[in-house]
Amino acid sequence: MDKAFIKDRLHQYWLLGRFHRPIGIYILLWPSLWALWIAGKGRPDGLVLLVICAGVVLMRAAGCVINDYADRDFDPHVERTRERPIAAGLVKPKEALALFVVLCLIAFTLVLLLNTKTILLSFVAAFLAASYPFMKRYTHLPQAYLGIAFGFAVPMAFAAQTDTIPMVAWILYLAVMLWALVYDTMYAMVDKEDDLKIGVKSTAILFGDKEREIMGVLQIIVMGLLITVGMMEQLGLFYYVGLAGAAGLFAYQQKLIFHRQKDDCFKAFLNSHRLGQVVFCGLVLEYLF
Repeated sequence: MDKAFIKDRLHQYWLLGRFHRPIGIYILLWPSLWALWIAGKGRPDGLVLLVICAGVVLMRAAGCVINDYADRDFDPHVERTRERPIAAGLVKPKEALALFVVLCLIAFTLVLLLNTKTILLSFVAAFLAASYPFMKRYTHLPQAYLGIAFGFAVPMAFAAQTDTIPMVAWILYLAVMLWALVYDTMYAMVDKEDDLKIGVKSTAILFGDKEREIMGVLQIIVMGLLITVGMMEQLGLFYYVGLAGAAGLFAYQQKLIFHRQKDDCFKAFLNSHRLGQVVFCGLVLEYLF
């Protein structure tokens, strides 16, 4: 096996795991950090922080791999995805499954460094990550299922840091679930025309011409839940300044998707990274000062 072949395989696996497009890592990482900072009162355990962050990177990559495996018959017919490694015939489906298993095993090995409750929760997280890609065949709510999967990092972070999952963790979990439903619907708006042609289901299709209004209501609910978290944890000015910034970004996203242009909908999805970042900065400053 020559070096060129190995280099090519590693490059294709890198692309398959979407390491070159870290937006998915960011929008999964920020809620995990929100949860860790709240659970640790601004001082999360170093080992827990390392394992959670590494787990986010690994499981996001694993999710991308299993997603492309599940969509291998759809992706060649969608403009945005036809050049992905499996769709383009550069990675075999069996290779993808093997890579998925390896990524999950590495993530699980890291979780073994944490407490029993977190280890048990990791099985649920793995199931959600593995089953999500198949939801678009059976329901118009795969974006909601993604929220359940992505948001599960919140109770895991609380369990890892405090060995408990208090009520505030579940409220934050609900906020993250609904936030993911919003930004992934924006993402689905980009593929709406192609999805209709090939029979893939999504909330962008389900909501029809009311998607902007429905997402607006969901954004308001998310803000209400985050305010509730702040009240329960007795957080102060810096946190609410962060939330004000998040509200402004929600309004900006609504502006972007107003005309339902593909490029602008994708920009709105990408902007979710900034929203997560703003809320986290508010939390960091709140616990520092």
